[in-house]
Amino acid sequence: MRRVVITGAGTVNALARDVAGTYEAFAEGRCGIAELDIRDKDRLSIKIGGQVRDWDAEALFSRQQITLYDRFTQFTLTAAQQAIAQSGLVFDGDLGDESGVVLGTAAGGVNTWDDSYRAVYAEDKNRVHPFVVPKLMNSAGASHVAMQFGLRGPSFSVSTACASSNHAMGLAFQAIRGGSATVMVTGGSESMLCFGGIKAWEGLRVMSQTACRPFSLNRSGMVQGEGAAIFVFEDYDHAHARGAQILAEVIGFAMTSDASDIVMPSQEGAARAIRLALRDAQVAPDAVGYINAHGTGTAANDKTECAAISEVFGAAAQSVMLSSTKSMHGHLIGGTGAVELLACLMALQQSVIAPTIGYEVADPDCPLDVVPNQAREVPVNVVMSNAFAFGGLNAVLVLRKAA
Repeated sequence: MRRVVITGAGTVNALARDVAGTYEAFAEGRCGIAELDIRDKDRLSIKIGGQVRDWDAEALFSRQQITLYDRFTQFTLTAAQQAIAQSGLVFDGDLGDESGVVLGTAAGGVNTWDDSYRAVYAEDKNRVHPFVVPKLMNSAGASHVAMQFGLRGPSFSVSTACASSNHAMGLAFQAIRGGSATVMVTGGSESMLCFGGIKAWEGLRVMSQTACRPFSLNRSGMVQGEGAAIFVFEDYDHAHARGAQILAEVIGFAMTSDASDIVMPSQEGAARAIRLALRDAQVAPDAVGYINAHGTGTAANDKTECAAISEVFGAAAQSVMLSSTKSMHGHLIGGTGAVELLACLMALQQSVIAPTIGYEVADPDCPLDVVPNQAREVPVNVVMSNAFAFGGLNAVLVLRKAA
């Protein structure tokens, strides 16, 4: 089987508009969650989020492009441009045929849905823009990336709620490892921070009005974010032959289904995904130095994830570092695993472990090292990224430091 490496990364999120800025924010433990600046905020109970501030689409895209690009697609393309530029790849000739796109998003063009419903129901308009459907569809981001860069291989989107990005990146990994692609552009994007998007989540009663405090006993729920992170996954031999800078190696992936409840997580399902990912990577639990936890800041998720890690890691659970960067950038739903993979890359490349900020009170049900409030400088060679979604859909990635 082929080895798979990462040769490019890009992002737009509440912390920064690029990877370097995001690393800096992680290292500082900076919070990007603040009061939202959106229409009809006064009608919402939840008024905070990890919003991408002062986003000027007109400075980045033409008017014609904006008619086709929902906000989540705009984030996707901006991050993809960064990632592909860093990789140094040009997808001409056979390479275009051997390269594809697989991206994660839970809901796609929510802003377009929201604007269109408002026009029809609140403003009594009888027509919407003729490009509403291609603008709002979940696969829009993947299609536009493929078209912009000439990626003619397998290209599609994955929608598995909060695990969408990890599923997408795992499938990209498998495509290259199995020989059906040489390069895959992968990651995820989400933008639900509009009136309709937040109002829907308010109904679940899992949202915090104050802050995201994963693993802290005084947690009060999750906080939404928005943005994108995109990566270039590449066959190792191809990358090595062209002298590419290798950011990290992807060595394992697993996905499982709880098959039990639409919203409540299962320790068994999460533990099985972690165990299978380690087996796929052919590493022992005590080889893992850092875990980027799913860590939503809800009691059910935090406690279940800590129990699953303890079950699989055994004695090694007491020495592994884990943190939830959602405390800084918010929960990007389908795009969250992609932004969180940046914390994994930072740990491998810079030996800096991103903290869980907002941590105030120890939770006896989460008795692990959650790297509270301050980043650490610790070298690690193997890292893991967890994603456990509504519907019991679990996806876990394992990465290794570039040799």
